[in-house]
Amino acid sequence: MSLTLEQVHRVAHLARIEISDGEAQGTLGQLNEIFSLIEEMQAVDTQGVEPMAHAQDVAQRLRADRVTESGQSAQRKAFQEVAPETEAGLYLVPKVIE
Repeated sequence: MSLTLEQVHRVAHLARIEISDGEAQGTLGQLNEIFSLIEEMQAVDTQGVEPMAHAQDVAQRLRADRVTESGQSAQRKAFQEVAPETEAGLYLVPKVIE
């Protein structure tokens, strides 16, 4: 499949992109190269090939799912000490919607 210059201009119009004839010509070449690559890839026989989640057979190292932070109330107190206004553990902010 290959595009024509008219089709590139139409796609640019639909995307609301202003494109000159020179830019359209360059874009046409790039798009046609992409389409030829896609055609090559589709020509490959993939019958019996299992889909992969990743190109390499790797596994993600996972850490244990456990709480590592302690003293959260002390952390909150330290953060709220520098806040302009707080009340009952909450940050007070100016009213912006009436």
